[in-house]
Amino acid sequence: MNNKSGNTEEAENHSGDKPQEEETLLGKPGEVFVKQCPGTLNLEYPPDSEDTTCGIWCIRGEYLQRFANKNVFTFVYGLLGCVSTSSYSYLNGTITTLEKRFKIPSTNTGIIMVGSDITMLTVGVLLNYYGGKGHRPRWIAFGIFTSVAFCLMNALCHFLYGPGEDALHLTKEFGGDYNANNTALLIDADNRKLLCQRDRAGEECDTYSGNLAPQVILFMAHFISGIGGSLYYTLGVSYMDDNISKSKSPILVSVSFFMRMLGPVLGFSLASVCLTLFISPTLTPTITKWDPRWLGAWWIGWLVIAAFLSVFACVIALFPKTLPQPVAQRAIAEEKVDVENKLPEGKKAQMPTSLNDMLTTFKRLLRNPILMCNNFASIFFLMGFMPFWIFMPKYFEVVFRQSASQSSFITGVITLACGGVGILGSGVFITKIKPSARSLAAWNVCIGLISVASITTYGFLGCPISENQSAMISSGQLETTDCNQDCHCNFVKYSPVCSPDGRTFISPCHAGCSDYRTLANGSKVYSDCSCVPRPQSNFSQEDAPGLQDDSWVLTEGLCPVDCGNKLLIFLIVMSLSHLAGSTGRTSNFLLTLRCVDDTDKTVAMALGLMLVTIFAFVPSPILFGHIIDTTCLVWGKTCTGTGNCWIYDADKFRYFVNFTALGFIIGGCVFDVGLWYFVKDLKIFEDEEGEETPHEKEKS
Repeated sequence: MNNKSGNTEEAENHSGDKPQEEETLLGKPGEVFVKQCPGTLNLEYPPDSEDTTCGIWCIRGEYLQRFANKNVFTFVYGLLGCVSTSSYSYLNGTITTLEKRFKIPSTNTGIIMVGSDITMLTVGVLLNYYGGKGHRPRWIAFGIFTSVAFCLMNALCHFLYGPGEDALHLTKEFGGDYNANNTALLIDADNRKLLCQRDRAGEECDTYSGNLAPQVILFMAHFISGIGGSLYYTLGVSYMDDNISKSKSPILVSVSFFMRMLGPVLGFSLASVCLTLFISPTLTPTITKWDPRWLGAWWIGWLVIAAFLSVFACVIALFPKTLPQPVAQRAIAEEKVDVENKLPEGKKAQMPTSLNDMLTTFKRLLRNPILMCNNFASIFFLMGFMPFWIFMPKYFEVVFRQSASQSSFITGVITLACGGVGILGSGVFITKIKPSARSLAAWNVCIGLISVASITTYGFLGCPISENQSAMISSGQLETTDCNQDCHCNFVKYSPVCSPDGRTFISPCHAGCSDYRTLANGSKVYSDCSCVPRPQSNFSQEDAPGLQDDSWVLTEGLCPVDCGNKLLIFLIVMSLSHLAGSTGRTSNFLLTLRCVDDTDKTVAMALGLMLVTIFAFVPSPILFGHIIDTTCLVWGKTCTGTGNCWIYDADKFRYFVNFTALGFIIGGCVFDVGLWYFVKDLKIFEDEEGEETPHEKEKS
């Protein structure tokens, strides 16, 4: 927004020093609006009602106009950001359930995740460039409605493909099959496919090989969502900075960032609640949520998020193109700059939006050492932190053996809440203390060193569960021993069972079990297991009625593992790391905006987003998804290939992810040192004639 002025006296009238008698567009004496006339600088004409009036189409009026101030916009913008970011954290919280439901490898998951980043590369910069010249709140609303489409397309996968055959097999209602014509004999035959059957004619593979159609839908949903994410961030922060005095900008930006940080907490918490429900809530599962085969109701949360996004998108579209008071303030400041630089009248007032002008702007920004050091530091830090954002619930499931719902709860409430506190606290500190640019850059270097120490610690915090994950796995390979070599277990579905001596087997077949019984609660116990030594007696009639006293019984699910102490230490270190790291968000934002011209703010934000998309958002999920897949021990096999991974080597998972991320974090620290060197002459807080007037303070 580049409204200009050429008459300081009339601008002062706007602040209340010389009341006006004429009636304005809103019919209230004492308020004069500033309009930019093409190629000139003057304040003689009132503006279009679209520029400074709240509302859209017929939804206008004095009641809405009272909300046209910076505080209300910051609050609405923060709420919208909270719900918007919750959609991405909700996806991350439910990603392991999606992988199991649709048999998706982590590498494919990474490819799906970059769909939104591809949008930012192809159309994001262009939309932000032209959106920055137009009605920014309405452009933001348009972007949010694309996020609504993203949510609905994700939920569509469930309505098209249902809960899946594997989930229905684990319910009381359907048992072995969901065809009402099936007899008990057919159900029993289906259950016996998990057992060791030495007389089996051959291997019977899973015909469902992981349909690509749901993966395509998920990718397209992400592709569309990229529009919403880029427009919200770049247009929103530039709109705030243009309509807020520089002395107030840090605290209000921090408030909006803090509210956005509540989004991940909301998303992960919602994922935790939804995943405690069975994928088909009307059915009764025969397993608990701690069983790795459990599939939660991942689709419900998408409907909730879509509804809230729709409401807040409509609200933010009602804000004016420019908040009323800053029009006069900005006109005075820009007139002063034009006079001091002896620019021809109107040269800066009319900003072209041609392709050549955009390329010239990009060249100017790419030669800005402060901006580029800040951008490349962000690239390396994002590359390093991305696996902890996308795959953190999986990290808790694999390394600390937490359930999907518990992992989402821990990730959201405990760790990311600390990030929100850090952002808000740093905003208050910067506003009160007003540190120099070099002090802010030096603190970023300290944050990087704290991150290096934290991730190094992560690499050595884990539970000794690898040896108990499967008694049939050694050196990363699935072993066939004498006790199960004739059982034909290659294509048996992953159905872990726990022996009384604390060993977990991939399935009853791998344990050499040849018989089973169904208990009253619908769960199963397995007996006659050739791979488990049989003691004299270790089972009572009360545990499984109908079995003999001397039976050696294996129960469904993984064997329990106690690693609470190391999990607690990990959470403490991670919370402190998030708290420290989040304090650098506001300073990075301020350094980016203050090192470029006012007319380049939106483009600078869009350029930074494009660079981190190319070099961080796109490659990082694919790279770390591939790294995670290399640590897999047991893949779900189908007739045509492999599906999702069921068991990971927890130690390799921990080492590969953390120490690869550590290398990128160190690279980010190097660029932060360069940023510290170049910002020595940069001013963050300048004395402005465009500071708040008493009239604005009263109005806001």
